[in-house]
Amino acid sequence: MLNLKGFITATLTLMCSSAALFSPLAKAQQPPQGYLYGVGVGVNQEIYRGYKRRTIPLPLIGYRGEKLSVYGPFVSYQLLQHNNLTLNAKLAPRFAGFDDSDSDVFIGMAKRKNSLDGGLGVQFRQQNWVIEADTLVDLLGNSKGQESKLSVGYGWRFGPVQLEPKVGISYSDSKLVDYYYGVRQSEASANRMAYRAGSAFNYNAGFSLSNPLFGGMTRLGVEHHWYDNSISDSPLTDRDRGFSAFISWSTFF
Repeated sequence: MLNLKGFITATLTLMCSSAALFSPLAKAQQPPQGYLYGVGVGVNQEIYRGYKRRTIPLPLIGYRGEKLSVYGPFVSYQLLQHNNLTLNAKLAPRFAGFDDSDSDVFIGMAKRKNSLDGGLGVQFRQQNWVIEADTLVDLLGNSKGQESKLSVGYGWRFGPVQLEPKVGISYSDSKLVDYYYGVRQSEASANRMAYRAGSAFNYNAGFSLSNPLFGGMTRLGVEHHWYDNSISDSPLTDRDRGFSAFISWSTFF
């Protein structure tokens, strides 16, 4: 079983020591501040049997200030900044639930609810590199689980266009994984055996693209996900990888 405290400590140590790998460059341009609005949509290729994709429309009403950032349902508040290292408090929705109308494989199962996660995130920036580590817990007590993420990205700018490839790894504890991919004894059937899922390491790679269009900022993100055996071995799933994509447009009032 992973020692989560040790994982987080090692992550923070890695991020702090990363500064020695890069020489300083000019400071990043400060983003504009104020109230913003826009629209967005996310599409996730689900790995559940018979559930092809999840589409999430998001009206975006938000605010970007010196410390507070609100982008639709995603909220971040800067708690501490030292040189290129920033500590943030975060809120983020978890769109991962299902009910028996989503697929035949869920018939006879209790509903799994979407949730709201909260926790801390650390970000380190140096030159064009961005290293981020987050640990979030289920604030609504649906899964009672938690997830930790580590990602590394590198940004290129081509005129007004910003491109950032990124790779990452996440650790989900057994409570989180079992809630969304486990099958309780009371839910077992002839076509769906009982299954208790353990913790999972998942991996992802993708890119984001930003471009000022139509008087605002358009963002596109695409990721490929590889899932741990504790997820792909579930009787609810039929593959071990999938894609997700997000596109949004926003502008300041």
